[in-house]
Amino acid sequence: MNYLKQMKQTTLLSSLSAEEIKRYISDRSFATHVYGKNNIVHFSGEVCSKLEIILSGSIVVDRIDESGNLMTVAEFLSDDILGGNLLFSKNPHYPMTITAKSPTVVLEINRERLFQLFSDNHDFLKSFLEFISDHAMILGDRIKHYVNRTIRESILSYLDYECKKQNSNHIKLSITKKALAERIGVQRTSLSRELAKMRDEGLIEFSIDSIVML
Repeated sequence: MNYLKQMKQTTLLSSLSAEEIKRYISDRSFATHVYGKNNIVHFSGEVCSKLEIILSGSIVVDRIDESGNLMTVAEFLSDDILGGNLLFSKNPHYPMTITAKSPTVVLEINRERLFQLFSDNHDFLKSFLEFISDHAMILGDRIKHYVNRTIRESILSYLDYECKKQNSNHIKLSITKKALAERIGVQRTSLSRELAKMRDEGLIEFSIDSIVML
């Protein structure tokens, strides 16, 4: 299948012409890879050897907690980049397992072509540096907020963010509680149990689609 249109729509490749992209596909410095739902994209400890751009679908970064439960640390969607912060590292190994959450198409760019694009196309280099800088901060913030926090701290961090975003202490939930549990990296039953404790302590009230901060 030809993914040229999707490639041209990505932020990073917008400065490349269709002819350039076709040439790189022909010489195999650009290659597409299709993953089915729940397929492993990269194992923890695997060496990062290519830059990857998600053309469609979604990919999640998972970790195993002390109890053996699988928890989602971050989710990446179309136009997001994988491996940009690892490819040129002295220790270019994926620290966590990366899985396709839904059927996903990824564009792989090899190191040699990436170096050439950095040298020859300053717009490409600028887009890459902006993207990596912005997303490194986002991912670092997610990890800082969720990985080393208690369940209650993670819930309160999420609620505080939504209160500011919605400008109200009556928070409308745009996702299910199962999705919320995945977002903050806990099991669905653990989230429900902690929400019940917080309600009993008079901190919150909640319904199917909303939470009120008291």
